[in-house]
Amino acid sequence: MADDQHERREVQQFLLYLGSALTAAGEAVNQIEEHLLRVAAVYGAPHARVSVLPTYLVVSLEPGRPATLEPTKQLRGGLRLDQTARLYELLKAAERGETTPADGIRQVERIIAMRARFRPVLQIVSYAVLTGGICLVLKPTWGDLLLATLFGAMVGALKLVGARWVSVQMIMPVVASFAVAAITFLLADTGWADADLRAMVAPLATFLPGAMLTMAVVEISAAEMVTGASRLVTGVLQLLLLAFGIVGAAQTVGLPEAGSQIEALRSSIGPWAPWLGALIVGIGSYLAHSAPRGTLVWLCLVLYAGWIGQYVGNLLLGGYLSGFAGALVLTVVAYLVERLPSGPPALVSFLPGFWLLVPGALSLIGVTEYFGQDSAQASQDLLAALASMIAVALGVLCGHPVYRAVARSLDGLRTREGAGTPSG
Repeated sequence: MADDQHERREVQQFLLYLGSALTAAGEAVNQIEEHLLRVAAVYGAPHARVSVLPTYLVVSLEPGRPATLEPTKQLRGGLRLDQTARLYELLKAAERGETTPADGIRQVERIIAMRARFRPVLQIVSYAVLTGGICLVLKPTWGDLLLATLFGAMVGALKLVGARWVSVQMIMPVVASFAVAAITFLLADTGWADADLRAMVAPLATFLPGAMLTMAVVEISAAEMVTGASRLVTGVLQLLLLAFGIVGAAQTVGLPEAGSQIEALRSSIGPWAPWLGALIVGIGSYLAHSAPRGTLVWLCLVLYAGWIGQYVGNLLLGGYLSGFAGALVLTVVAYLVERLPSGPPALVSFLPGFWLLVPGALSLIGVTEYFGQDSAQASQDLLAALASMIAVALGVLCGHPVYRAVARSLDGLRTREGAGTPSG
């Protein structure tokens, strides 16, 4: 009896650790609950009850039995892509019963303690690369591209500092947006190298909570109202912090002349820039977030699928629905890649796509225009940003059932081929 109770405690603790790590990875809570219930059934608890909330999760192995609570706020910093990939390898092994609960607990602890694959200097350089890729997507001038790349290195250094001190993480978006915006406004006002707002948006896009806001909509749609609403409020607060830094810079140094901005918008480096930008974003994401070895090709494949989906969606449906098309294709391709033997988990290749779709970037430009005596254009930009965010969230929502339909078709085809193969 004592051994049985000890084993059940280990199973319960393993579920708690696994759920906490999945929460830190950014997975939607309805998906986390489904994963944990499958694992619980494998380890002899088919009637387990799981509830995932923003800062803790609760697990009971049977209805009416005592429940255990595990705080998750100590992991709020999130997981890198290499940690997420290792975590999903463990999750798949647990769903097949290939590891003991005690060993699973130790593996989760080792995953959380993993060091980044790349040294701090390379991480700073990688943020410069990532920012340059995002800037290319925005069709910049050469001056924008150079300035955005320098800003990316500065933002990368600030993020490394913020990662060391939790108390600094909350104010980091304000510090970064104020510094980037102030320098951009000063240089743009003097006409330096045709710098404009695209040089500012690109480095700050790495702070945009596009994935968080989209997951919030997904969770609310799955009736996970507490977690979805909490995630939504957190994402909106981060946007407001970014906007506060930009507004503070505008009040301190002043906004550039509108005429110089219009002239700069007409002098982008060419229509090829966004197509190259998608590749650069993939490389930058691979380096900045320590993606697992051998996943760069898959990251770029998923990013290009989302980008092409957005491009075609813009041609067929218009700008407001282009994000819907891009997110739908991105989601389906990410999950199909996960099915391949060497494919990374969908969450690994899926999350960098939000920086390519750049949901919410227009909201930053809209705030600056609102304080620049162009309230009508600002209101239009803010509405466009809201519409694009909703479109991306709907694309993700529709992508899941589309993927399941495609996966069932592929499984059925494979089953028929296997049944038709001669046994001898």
